[in-house]
Amino acid sequence: MRISDSTLESLLQRAGKIKYDQLEALRAEEKKTNKPLQDIVIKHEFITDKELTQLYAKEIDIPFIDLDPKAIDKKIIELIPERFARQYNAVLFSVERGHKHLAMEDPDDVQAVDFIKKYIGPNFKLYIATKENILNALEQYREGLATELDKVIDVEVQKEEKIEEDVSEQDIAEDSPIAQTVNLLLEGAIRAGASDIHIEPREEHVQVRYRIDGVLRETSKLPRNVLAALVSRIKILSNLKIDERRVPQDGRFKVSVGGKLYALRVSTLPITDGEKVVMRVLDESNKALTLQQLGYWGQSLESINNAIVQPHGMILVTGPTGSGKSTSLYSILSILNNPTVNISTVEDPVEYRIRGTNQTQVNPKAGMTFAHGLRALLRQDPNIIMVGEIRDGETADLAVQAALTGHLVFSTLHTNNAATCLPRLLDMGIEPFLIASTTRAVVGQRLVRKLCQQCKQNYQPEEHELDSMLETFSIRTKNHIVHLHELEERALKEGIGTEITEFAIKNDTVVQLWRANEKGCDACGHTGYKGRMGIYEVLPITTTVQKLIIGNATNTTIQDQAVQEGMMTMQTDGLIKAFRGQTSIEEILRVTRE
Repeated sequence: MRISDSTLESLLQRAGKIKYDQLEALRAEEKKTNKPLQDIVIKHEFITDKELTQLYAKEIDIPFIDLDPKAIDKKIIELIPERFARQYNAVLFSVERGHKHLAMEDPDDVQAVDFIKKYIGPNFKLYIATKENILNALEQYREGLATELDKVIDVEVQKEEKIEEDVSEQDIAEDSPIAQTVNLLLEGAIRAGASDIHIEPREEHVQVRYRIDGVLRETSKLPRNVLAALVSRIKILSNLKIDERRVPQDGRFKVSVGGKLYALRVSTLPITDGEKVVMRVLDESNKALTLQQLGYWGQSLESINNAIVQPHGMILVTGPTGSGKSTSLYSILSILNNPTVNISTVEDPVEYRIRGTNQTQVNPKAGMTFAHGLRALLRQDPNIIMVGEIRDGETADLAVQAALTGHLVFSTLHTNNAATCLPRLLDMGIEPFLIASTTRAVVGQRLVRKLCQQCKQNYQPEEHELDSMLETFSIRTKNHIVHLHELEERALKEGIGTEITEFAIKNDTVVQLWRANEKGCDACGHTGYKGRMGIYEVLPITTTVQKLIIGNATNTTIQDQAVQEGMMTMQTDGLIKAFRGQTSIEEILRVTRE
């Protein structure tokens, strides 16, 4: 859908989405960059693509539709051949009593409408939908991943006995079966919402697994003799050395699927059965989420918001690999990012690009370590510094010195909880008084799977289950239960589980809990879980906590003091979210049990 500048300006002004002076600035940018005004307006977030399509739909008097791809009958959508549906971004989504319903990205394209009439006949009603919505609906043409892979990989290839052979250019060309196989694996992973793709050689076959919501699932098995060509194709895309199979390699490439741009971070590793490949999927079109969208609320949200507005100091995020630390830091940097501050980062690797910041990639082979990068950054006049990870005493010392000299420093550490982070810095040789005076807050976090909102089940826990839960979460007094009820009430007010009106705690006891449906549903892939969310604890470095740090107190003592001062632990945060039907007790215990 391409809207003329005059129509676009009229729509935005009538909807109150833009002011005259803002429009003048956008027109100037249009002339300077030679990009369409429509794209510039959406890029600067004056309006979303969906909102603009809805306004345009009213303007041209064609109804707007938000398609649900899963609700479209495959037999109906295939009444238009796939190549023409993709060429004109058109979806036939319903037929009622012989009357057809057609959605298009650009219903003003008279030539496209006339062409499609040849296939569906004249008796149809026209709708307008967003390009992204149309592209998602067009995925219905696709069959299951296993079926498509079977079609692509030639049966004769599967019968060959040779396992390792030199790979020819023909084997890995753009239109080869191997190239199509790689494309299918990538598209399948993105459609399934996977964060990682594992291609693992086994003795008899090549195993392909996707990590979805933090859990690995096997998706397909490929014939063993396609391994060399498959790995070579991925290496070509990632600009890696094809003939080097004895040492690990790292690379990166980008693909566009469903109108969105994805970056694939590639790692190869020689193992006993061949070369293993793992690809991390990063959605580059995703905007940084707000802290509330990540799952911060209550005291945790207040503490982190107070810490990030300090003029200088150090804020640390802790947790194991894959616990969402980088996502939290990117969200915080996006909040602080404005033209008046210089934000510089040293990362390994640079996962997401933040417009307007200076991001540096670590390169140990060239001598560019975290410590060297941080030392160089300090000569670049930064206001805010983000160090991807504090791995050694030198980096820790430089981070503390930067915080002391008027910089706001963000970094991550691998520790089990927030309180353990402080003794860890002591182990790295940092003086207690320096830790106490520079650290503003420490965040501990984990990622838990969210219950599928379509099929989750509520139940009343039996007495033995309740006793076990109270013991596991150290809920020993009536006052503790009352406090949990108060937290649940606050969580509801702050938007946690607003679709649930009943409280889990009534009359000082837990009367309702939620769990995953064992059979699941189509929406969650029959797992009972869909998506992930964070559970957090934010330890503010108060005067009392500073005294404990200087006195070399244990992490348990520091944690107990922080809880007394109002800190909500990760387990408590998870428990409240379980009460609100966001996740399950089992899931909280899976990620927090030590």
